[in-house]
Amino acid sequence: MNGREWIVDAYGCLPDALKDRERIEKLFGSLVSALALHPVRPSEWHQFPEPGGLTGFLMLEESHLACHTFPEFGSLCLSLFCCRPRPEFNFVFYLAREFGAESVRVRRIERPYGALPTAA
Repeated sequence: MNGREWIVDAYGCLPDALKDRERIEKLFGSLVSALALHPVRPSEWHQFPEPGGLTGFLMLEESHLACHTFPEFGSLCLSLFCCRPRPEFNFVFYLAREFGAESVRVRRIERPYGALPTAA
């Protein structure tokens, strides 16, 4: 069995959207709902002074969800790790619609739990 990690970088986002904690919380909620994730406690948030980016973290039964925003660069960085298989989420569509992202890079990494075989 493998875990799966998504590393998502969104660029060209609306700076005001990246400062809006409610919008980032809505992103977390959409991921929790769409991927049937199970938070173990409420999310934690830190808002930085102007330009006012946010860092958020949500501990999950499946592992974790973290997000960092950089309004001064118009970018959002997200990491989601799940220890069990999950369906795909359309990060590109969601981040374009909700944050005005002009480009989104999604990397999906399979993370095996057992040792990988060594080459002979």
